[in-house]
Amino acid sequence: MEKTGKEDENGNMTQRPVSSYKTLEVPAAISVGSLAQRVGSNPVMVIKQLMRAGIMANINDAIDFDTAAAVVPAFGFRAVPLDERSGNTSYVSADQGDESLLRPRPPVVAILGHVDHGKTTLLDAIRAARVAEKEVGGITQHIGAYQVIYKDAPLTFLDTPGHEAFTAMRARGAMATDIAVLVVAADDGIMPQTVEAIAHIKAAEIPIVVVINKTDLPDADVDRVKRQLSEHDLLIEEWGGDVMALSVSAKAGEGIDELLESLLVVAEVTELRANPDCPASGIVIEAKLDKNKGPLATLLVKTGTLKMGDYVVVGTSRGRAKALINDHGNRVKEVSPSSPVELLGLSELPRAGDTFQVVEDEKTGRLLVESRNLSDAAVRDKVTLEEMFAQIRMGEAKELFLVIKADVQGSVEAVRDALIALTSDAAQVRIVHAASGTITESDIFLAAASKAIILGFNTRLETGAKQTADQSGVEVRVYNIIYRLLEDVRNTLEGLIAPTIVEVIEGHAIVREVFARGKRNKAAGVYVDDGRVIRNGIARVLRNKENVFEGPINSLRHYKDNVREAGVGTECGISLEGFNDFQQDDVIEVYRLDKQAR
Repeated sequence: MEKTGKEDENGNMTQRPVSSYKTLEVPAAISVGSLAQRVGSNPVMVIKQLMRAGIMANINDAIDFDTAAAVVPAFGFRAVPLDERSGNTSYVSADQGDESLLRPRPPVVAILGHVDHGKTTLLDAIRAARVAEKEVGGITQHIGAYQVIYKDAPLTFLDTPGHEAFTAMRARGAMATDIAVLVVAADDGIMPQTVEAIAHIKAAEIPIVVVINKTDLPDADVDRVKRQLSEHDLLIEEWGGDVMALSVSAKAGEGIDELLESLLVVAEVTELRANPDCPASGIVIEAKLDKNKGPLATLLVKTGTLKMGDYVVVGTSRGRAKALINDHGNRVKEVSPSSPVELLGLSELPRAGDTFQVVEDEKTGRLLVESRNLSDAAVRDKVTLEEMFAQIRMGEAKELFLVIKADVQGSVEAVRDALIALTSDAAQVRIVHAASGTITESDIFLAAASKAIILGFNTRLETGAKQTADQSGVEVRVYNIIYRLLEDVRNTLEGLIAPTIVEVIEGHAIVREVFARGKRNKAAGVYVDDGRVIRNGIARVLRNKENVFEGPINSLRHYKDNVREAGVGTECGISLEGFNDFQQDDVIEVYRLDKQAR
């Protein structure tokens, strides 16, 4: 049975069965001192448990929920997100409920691509298709997202400025999009922003549909576009790949039906589902300040149903839903999953990419906002070359994600090839994006969303991008000597390679006597025959050279004193956790596990 407990005066854990855990509500972020108060312990004891988990913190530092949840079992508690017991889903995705409650939902589609390749024209053509379906009034209110009904099936389109906004949402922990449409002009082919968009879509790990636009132009070359796509690891279906590619003319309105049909097919394969009957949660698409109405937020409901009068927490703002306005400009009483809506009633303006949740009441909303303010101020989901070691100790993947920017394309290729050459089976370099030019805000968003580090070579960080990097916790390193760049990455990769665990034999002891220790437990009086016996070692009991037990040493005593080790020629008493069947002349082999770099 799994056990845990508090530390005794010797630093050992007193045993407590899991069934005796008390439930402890913990917010998204909490200071070490506050956590110590909640578990009824000294802050020093909490700090010691954090150190054992590889986390260095002081009494005033904030830790996130996952970290707190890993620590509190040592004090006899089981952590639950705040308000979980009252049925509130503020910190728990409502999608993770009973699968029988999930229902199909419309896909959410984002359209990305190079400037002037026809994204806006394509969106207008799709919007016109909805008007052709006899939309009431024929006027669409622009709220950053809208729905199209095609063959009785709704599709939601995000009308965002480009891949910067698309990735900004992911960088803030939200994923608004289910399918990405990549628009490539048949006359221009793959351009720099197209390459950037491809990197953003790949990082999002969502299905991609390629639209080859402007096929009606005289210099259109569809085959060239397909070849260029394959060079960026996008192999279309007719060439044996899995990427759907369609030829359209958005200006002439040709191929729109085929596109909508294809999106429905992709959505069906993806099996998009959500629970419509739980408290709503979702994402902020955009926000603006209206001089008459106050803060207005365009929300995309991801799960649950948002209703008039619901108390909503959006990022670090909160308020009651005074009005819900759909993409037709009509007031509605409720909004279902994958539907866009404009919300009136927030206390302040949220940011695009912020998540929202419906909470039970104003008090719950205030507690959630307070915890988020603490989290924003003190808990940063940050990745640096140095911190990668700690992340690996926490069990994360043995991969280093990088965004590469250099002065010229030749430098980009040289740096990229040199970095890829450092990859091994044990530790891998993943190039999220590589391009020439300065380090921009778009690069920061991509790195934040991909948990990547930005490496610049003979380039600079733009002023606006520097501020975004500081706010997002993205590490940017700029070099002018390539071997220093490679040396830093090589050293990091060596840290990524998990060390080999080897068994180091410390010594052997022979059982001379067996005596009772309490009513149920027994200990062995032993003579250390060679090496040493260590208190924090692991014991293997050998009887006639056969292994009869293996487990940790529970106590080590020399006469009445607890000792850390006993050397050769010493007599001492040993008790083993979970073993009482000692016999005279048993050999106790003591070993420890050591990490050795590969």
